Amino acid sequence: MYVSSRAQRGGQGRERPLTVQHLNQLLLVCSLVLLVAVAAVRISSRSGLPSLLVYLGIGIAMGQDGVGDIHFDNAELTQVIGYAALVVILAEGGLGTKWKEIRPALPAATALALAGVAVSVGVTATAAHYLIDLEWRQALIIGAVVSSTDAAAVFSVLRKIPLPARVTGMLEAESGFNDAPVVILVVAFSTAGPVEHWYVLVGEIGLELAIGAALGLAVGWLGSWGLRHVALPASGLYPIAVMAIAVTAYAAGALAHGSGFLAVYLASMVMGNAKLPHWPATRGFADGLGWIAQIGMFVLLGLLVTPHELGDDVWPALLIGLVLTMVARPLSIVLCLTPFRVPWQEQALMSWAGLRGAVPIILATIPMVQGVDASRRIFNIVFVLVVVYTLVQGPTLPWLARKLRLGGDPEAADLGIESAPLERLRGHLLSVAIPEASKMHGVEVTELRLPAGAAVTLVVRDGKSFVPLPATVLRRGDELLVVATDPVRDAAERRLRAVGHGGKLAGWLGDTGEPGAQGTGH
Repeated sequence: MYVSSRAQRGGQGRERPLTVQHLNQLLLVCSLVLLVAVAAVRISSRSGLPSLLVYLGIGIAMGQDGVGDIHFDNAELTQVIGYAALVVILAEGGLGTKWKEIRPALPAATALALAGVAVSVGVTATAAHYLIDLEWRQALIIGAVVSSTDAAAVFSVLRKIPLPARVTGMLEAESGFNDAPVVILVVAFSTAGPVEHWYVLVGEIGLELAIGAALGLAVGWLGSWGLRHVALPASGLYPIAVMAIAVTAYAAGALAHGSGFLAVYLASMVMGNAKLPHWPATRGFADGLGWIAQIGMFVLLGLLVTPHELGDDVWPALLIGLVLTMVARPLSIVLCLTPFRVPWQEQALMSWAGLRGAVPIILATIPMVQGVDASRRIFNIVFVLVVVYTLVQGPTLPWLARKLRLGGDPEAADLGIESAPLERLRGHLLSVAIPEASKMHGVEVTELRLPAGAAVTLVVRDGKSFVPLPATVLRRGDELLVVATDPVRDAAERRLRAVGHGGKLAGWLGDTGEPGAQGTGH
């Protein structure tokens, strides 16, 4: 890797030691890039384009064919940083995954992440071999690289459209699960020497996934148990501890020759559904880290690409992308989801929602590091394919969802409950925020029917706080402080969530506050 600028080309080629001034300049450039990237989020949200295209554009503009004229060609460093960023992104995605949404879709999503990936790899590799005359190894690498979907890209364009919980769960679980087998396939195809027999490769994939899943669930459960029973001295330590546990799951899975990516996703999902202390702060911290990881990763990928070398690979990329989008993805959806009796409208949306984002471009650096023939061409084809088809699919996804009549009224918003343990007092202080769509609006304090040992001690409304009476009517936008003893903490939170979903009659309507327990009436 080397960095140069037009201003330095006329000078001598002597290397200069790193100084504080250089560090200050580097920090200035990084901060400016982050500010521009954050401002660009507004542009992407208004245009409906996934933000990854904006960040890639920033990287290209800073590269050797852009205004920055920075020459960067270190694929190995890009792969290492990309893996680290992917761990953070998967951790953030797992922490935000709701078990009640993903549980009904788990069998279908697992089928898509395994059998669906196999179908997509086979169809895409066959097209790459016969249509653009790539060798079988190169064709299989491309087929595997582009078979992974990206949750961030999908939900960045669908965030304004409420979809059925099953569709959301399948898309989210698929994108979280399919990274692991795809990484294994790309590494296997990129390794020097003949590719193992297919049944040996399938066995290795199954073993690595099983090890990663077991370690991820174990680390997530142990981490959740520890955070719930050990009071840390400062609330700011909880977000750091959660991310440290997630990274530990990845490291444990990788060192045990399992799938570290699956381990970090499952561990994060376990912690995200465990009602940890100071959860809103933890969620916000993870969300911020996820944004930083995406911005840094996409900018670096944009720097790695050389735009003037892409011309010869545009048509092959468009052709492979057409087969992937119109044949491979729909075929894998139909074969995997039809046995689960998924309606054709949902299958059609999921076929078009197979957006490719950061993962394929990162995986395209693996053959470059391994020295595979034509690896640079593979990277260029994948880069063009991701950019072009994200431009085509991204803005049209909301339109397709409306045409298929899959958008509907949003459910009652869940309460934002933050728990702060009071270790010396053997109790908990629950901070409850009542959102706009909550059915707790209009409920009197006495109608909350909290268990003995829990009570609403303070209400904050319009910036003013007061001690509520039993007849005080709660309103949307209120913030409540609820004190609960240690034995009834979980019961109090379940009751609050139940009222938030079902109103004052939640107990009679079968809503107990447990995930997925919203009843239809007694």
